[in-house]
Amino acid sequence: MIQVKYFAYLKEATGVEGEMIDAAGKSVAELKKLIEAKYQLVSNLAAAMAAVNEEFAADDTVLKDGDQVAFITPVSGG
Repeated sequence: MIQVKYFAYLKEATGVEGEMIDAAGKSVAELKKLIEAKYQLVSNLAAAMAAVNEEFAADDTVLKDGDQVAFITPVSGG
């Protein structure tokens, strides 16, 4: 199982701060697609950065059982 944490608009869109997802052996990109489908996200996760075990990770990073993935959305300010 992978522990997933959501921040900013993703937390609002999913209605949860985090959850456990059976995604061991899948890539970060595959996990993003699972989450998009589960929550029918109109605004997809393509722009979100992923951190695996508190280290930024590419979409092709393969997840292992027990990993923690945080999705961090882009922010803007003035």
